[in-house]
Amino acid sequence: MSLIVTSMDQPSALAMEAPLLFRHSKWDAVLVFLAILHGWLLLSCPALPVIALGLWWNSNTVAHYFIHKPFFQQRWLNGLFSLYLSSLLGIPQTLWRDRHLAHHAARRWRFKLDGPLILEWLLVLAIWGALLACAPQFFLTVYLPGYCAGLGLCALHGYYEHALGTVSHYGAAYNLFFFNDGYHVEHHLHPGMHWTRLRAHVEAGAMASRWPAVLRWLELLSLESLERIALRWKVIQRYLIASHEKAFRSLLPREFQPGRVAIVGGGLFPRTALILKRLLPEARLVIIDSSAENIQKAKPVLNGNALDGSVQFIESPYDPVEHAGFDLVVVPLSFRGDREAIYDRPAAPIVLVHDWIWRPKGASVVVSPFLLKRLNLVRA
Repeated sequence: MSLIVTSMDQPSALAMEAPLLFRHSKWDAVLVFLAILHGWLLLSCPALPVIALGLWWNSNTVAHYFIHKPFFQQRWLNGLFSLYLSSLLGIPQTLWRDRHLAHHAARRWRFKLDGPLILEWLLVLAIWGALLACAPQFFLTVYLPGYCAGLGLCALHGYYEHALGTVSHYGAAYNLFFFNDGYHVEHHLHPGMHWTRLRAHVEAGAMASRWPAVLRWLELLSLESLERIALRWKVIQRYLIASHEKAFRSLLPREFQPGRVAIVGGGLFPRTALILKRLLPEARLVIIDSSAENIQKAKPVLNGNALDGSVQFIESPYDPVEHAGFDLVVVPLSFRGDREAIYDRPAAPIVLVHDWIWRPKGASVVVSPFLLKRLNLVRA
């Protein structure tokens, strides 16, 4: 028996603060309540998204923590709750427990048939058989697609928790609603630790991502790679220019005529230069970009719009101290420096900052809900 399984079978130090019903912590009552609420929601609103999202959420919170540290003092209550989760999720919990603990022990999983697993399989198959017999259309067109989508989300979640190494996500909102599931490096280092204690054991130097595991594939779609796609499609270029120009027009003061304008990271697809040359024809535009390749790709675009030679390029990372003396500075969404410092200490009388749609600062306007993007104006 692995050390991990042994750690599950020993009462934790939190048991002293747990009520008689719960083995480790009174906070496990919250997970039990939410699992029951999940069942009620599934019965009252058996829609495809509810099935899929519920399976994914429960599997990575309630069911996951129950695998590592069964909630109840009484063995029969743990067995009953395992049956409930099996019927609720359509996944025999004994099967998943064995697979998951093999994953933690870094050993190959081997299928093992025993009494609890047989009982869980029979229960799941009985529920599926009843649904197929009594509501075949619902079972085939709603439940099964939702079930498969939920399994797909679980697979995506599990894969990106370990792609290129075990990764944590320390976002407060995610860890609130997923009960510290984001502390994945810490969970692997301390698999027997109760979920309430993980946030107090953040591992220094742990690999972390700004995205929760199920959204971590977005890291592959870097903003620069999306700009490269835009360069290949005129229709995308027109949409980007139109949506951004509308935002610039709504924020720039009407009589504002800056002498010098810095466009940070404006290489590759220089749409800000194209827009501002139209809105501020007398301004001297300077594109500051650390990539020589991006600058070389931007020049033909400007040339095709009769602007080649009227825009200055500086090949350098943007430094507010070094690159001073501008009347307007435009900062991109892909800015790699300290964005909060830009907001706190604007480096020009007017600074326009591209940011995510959920981060309004100062005067602000949404560029496009589809792009999840807004434009913020701050003044020095």
